[in-house]
Order: sequence, then structure tokens, then C-alpha cells
Amino acid sequence: MNEHPLALLPELLLLAGAVTTLLTGVFLPRRRQWVARLVACGALLAAVAATLPALGEQGTIYAHSYALDAATTTARLLIPLAALIVVGIAAGRVGGNRRETEFYVLILLATLGAVLLVGASDLLLLAVAYLLSSIPLSGLAGWGRDRRGAEAALKLYLVGALAGVGLLAGVALLTAVAGGKSDYDGLRVGLAVAPSAAVAVGVVGVLAGLLFKIGAVPVHFWVPDAVQGATIPAGALLTTIPKIGGLLAAYRLFAVAIPADVVDWPLLVAVLAAVTMTLGNFAAFGQSDPRRLLAYSTVAQVGYLLMAVAVAGRAERALPALLVYLVAYAVTNLGAFAVLAAEPHDRLDDYRGLAGRRPWLAAALVICLLGLVGTPPTAVFAGKLTVFTAAWDGGLAWLVVVAALNTVASLFYYLRWLVPAFTWPAGPDRTEAVGRDRTLAATGAVTALAALVGAVGAVPLYRLVEQTLQR
Repeated sequence: MNEHPLALLPELLLLAGAVTTLLTGVFLPRRRQWVARLVACGALLAAVAATLPALGEQGTIYAHSYALDAATTTARLLIPLAALIVVGIAAGRVGGNRRETEFYVLILLATLGAVLLVGASDLLLLAVAYLLSSIPLSGLAGWGRDRRGAEAALKLYLVGALAGVGLLAGVALLTAVAGGKSDYDGLRVGLAVAPSAAVAVGVVGVLAGLLFKIGAVPVHFWVPDAVQGATIPAGALLTTIPKIGGLLAAYRLFAVAIPADVVDWPLLVAVLAAVTMTLGNFAAFGQSDPRRLLAYSTVAQVGYLLMAVAVAGRAERALPALLVYLVAYAVTNLGAFAVLAAEPHDRLDDYRGLAGRRPWLAAALVICLLGLVGTPPTAVFAGKLTVFTAAWDGGLAWLVVVAALNTVASLFYYLRWLVPAFTWPAGPDRTEAVGRDRTLAATGAVTALAALVGAVGAVPLYRLVEQTLQR
């Protein structure tokens, strides 16, 4: 079985952190629920610290069901750190609430599920990780317990359940036609001689679940409604952490388990990438609510990220490019949500005069929104450049052209948010005053700074992943 429990120390720390946070909140009065927040942050930091000694580790454990490699290591670092940023965004919103502890427990469980998705090298573990990473998301979407939150939670749950049925059916079918093998190495051997039609149906079923997780076409329609209905911190998590887990899980599945000569999955993923980025960008054009705008923005970003998945196994730069882009996107997207949480409005026009009222916040908004476009020298620029290069090397030049055109088009709706922010109101500024949250301000500043200078850090990360893959 190749049992090695300490190899799963980061995951075990996240699980222990969720249980400890829950117990802490149960025995503390409402005014001291902030202690549960400290416990949750401690668990996330402990998971990151436990990952550092395992940098560069390669191999699989527990009968080849869980992979330890560059993708898993990056997820173990990036996902808990992204969750920490979400906690920073949420501190002012959920602090003092009688369900504050529940919020942090759900964050920890969603984080654990996303990490397990990335490391899963067996279809059965993939299915379990899918469920673990999906159920907490519905709780987070409806955490506010208002009408909009209830609608968001219901849509997220129903679409996730439907996609989950497809994933489970696909897992069952692929395992059956592969001769009972569910681990990815055995699956690849078994599927090589299996009927291509059955393999195609199974791949579509599994892909349906992963597409829901990342919010890609045709299972994307929950994203704008859930992000708009959920609280801003929950929306930040919904548009970041599941994407990391789902995209890396899809990359591993296609790169290791599914033979491209049996099912032409590269073409399928490439078409989905083109449609997803195009629909996400053009749907964002008419949005007047900043939450829905960011929701469709993340749909478009998923389209760009799927380009690396489409060339999995065909381009050496695909995995390093995907990891660099995911790090850049996570920081930049969370920074945009931090600004939104610091200045929460339901219309883009309500941000008129923001540069005069809160110049540093306006500067952070500029960095994050132009960063999402991919403007140099931001981190997303480095991510897009590497992904576009990998797709070109993988023979998808047409997809690179489509992505470049979409990038130019996306500038329009980001400017629709920035122009009012730097336009002085014609009359007295009637925007309601928003309380200043120091934790939130610090979170926005740190993420914006990371989004701006992250391109410098992309180079060593890219080289580190390349060196790890060459071992």
C-alpha cells in the first residue's frame, strides 16, 4: 500500500484545524468567537509550514491513489494562503456574528477538499474530494441567511449535485471499461484497449463535474448568481479556491489517465476554453453590478487557464505555465474582492469619486483590474504569457489568437469600473460612508502589491517547477 501518513501532514493539519475550530467556537461566547479565527489561521499557516520540507518531492502513496509532485506542492501552499486572504477579507464582515465560527470551519473544509482534488490520482479519491470540496461551498454561499444568499446556496447545491451525478457516473464507467482499475496509471493502460465510445462518455461525465468546479461552459451559469447572492468574502472564495483545485485535477486526469489517441480530449478542452473565455468576457460587458462583473471575469479567466489543460502531456511548459497563472490569478482576483469588500456597492456608478475619497483603495483597484486584463508588469501578464506560449508549442495557435482577441476585448468592462472611480462627481458626493476596516485595508494593499510585483516571482516559480519535472 506504500502507507506514509506523514506525507499527508498538511491535509491532516487542515482537517484537525477544522475540528478544533468548530470545538473552539462551541465553547466560547459570541463576543470571543475571534479565537476561532486565530485557530483557523493557525491551521492554515501550519499546513503551509508542513509543506515546505516536502518541496521537490515526487511519487505516489497509498496504492498510487495520491500524488506528491509539483502540482500538489503548489496547491498545498497556494490554497491555504488564498484561504488566509479570504479570512482577512471576511474578518470585518463576520466578526461578532453568532455564526462566525461556522464560516471559518467551512473555509477550512473547502480548502482541504480543493487540496485533495489536486493530489487525487485515483478516480474514487477524485469523487470523494469533489464532494468534500463542494458541500462547504453551498454553506458559504448561504451563510448570510438572507433571500439572496438562500438563492445562491440553492443554485450552487443543485447544479453541483447534477454535475456530481455526471462525475460519479463517469467514474463508474471508466473504471468498468478499464478492467476495474481506478488509479490513473492502471486506468491509462486499461483505457488504451477499451471501446472509444464508452471512454468518451465516461470522460464527458467526469469532465462535467470538474467544469462545474471551475465554473466553465456549459456548467458556468451558477457563478454570477452565487457570487452576487453570497457575501463578498464567500464570493472571493467561490471564484478562487475551487478553480485551483478543479483545474489542477483536470490537468492531472488528462495528462496521466486519459489516452489522447482513444479520445480526442485536447480538441474538446480547447473548444471549451475558447467558448468559456468568449462567453465570460462578452457577458461581462453589460454588467452594472461589480459582483456579477467579477463573476463573469472569473469565467473568462478559467477559459485562459484551460488552454494549459488542453496541451497537457503535449507541451513541456504546460504545467509550469498553469501553476504560474493560478498563483497570479488567485492573488489578483482576491485583491479585487478585497477592494469590493472595503467599498461595497451594488452599482459601478456608485464608485464615482473613489480616487478622491480613498486614493490608496482606488490605486489597488487599478492594479487588480488591469492585472486581470494581463497588463505588464503584473503577475497575470506573466501567467498569460507562459500559458499562451505553452498553447502555441502544443499546436493550438488558433486558440492563442482567440485568447489574445479576448484579452483586448476584456479591457472594456474593466474600464467601465475604473472610469467612474476616477471621475469627480458632478454634484455633492451622495455615496454613503463606509466604515474603515484596517484588516481589510491591509489585505487589499498586500494583494495589490503582490499582483503588481508578482511577475518577478513568476520566474523562479516557473524554473522550480521545470526542475522538479525533469527529475
